[in-house]
Amino acid sequence: MRSWLAPGEQVIVQSRPQARALTGPAVAFILIPAAGGFALAWLSHGGLARLPSQTAAWQEPLAIAVVVLGIAALVLYPLRRFLRWAGTRYTLTSRRMVVRRGWLHRERQDIALASVRNLGTRQSALQRILRSGNITLDMGFDGSAAISDIPEVARFRDLVLDAINELPHTALMGPEDDWNYAQDA
Repeated sequence: MRSWLAPGEQVIVQSRPQARALTGPAVAFILIPAAGGFALAWLSHGGLARLPSQTAAWQEPLAIAVVVLGIAALVLYPLRRFLRWAGTRYTLTSRRMVVRRGWLHRERQDIALASVRNLGTRQSALQRILRSGNITLDMGFDGSAAISDIPEVARFRDLVLDAINELPHTALMGPEDDWNYAQDA
């Protein structure tokens, strides 16, 4: 059992952002070593000797610099973006929507389904092709929350609406409605 769930609360679905966010890092993960390998091959085959000045003495330090820069570029871009994607999780429970981000520095946003007044979806052309999209949860005076790149956004929206419809009637009423309900009883 998950320790962050309230008694009686059940997880309906868990998801991560659409994996298309990893396209750029995947391409960089291939191109960075390829560019580094090309640079090392050029250096080892006397590429510096063809230049007009005496640069042959720089061959070994430049080769080390190419390797270090390649490793740094791999760590700074593709690995960082992958960890950001893998550290983001969207969880829909029977009572709330939870958005968690991060590994070391955690950020968590809980949205009570009872406070949702309007639910909207938006899809770009690419998101429509990939069947992902963005959901906006409007909570009236409490503001709104936007959750981006949800896979299977139409199905996720339907699950949220079903969860809202399954909430007990008293959970959907505000404090002033609860008082009026108590007076009517």
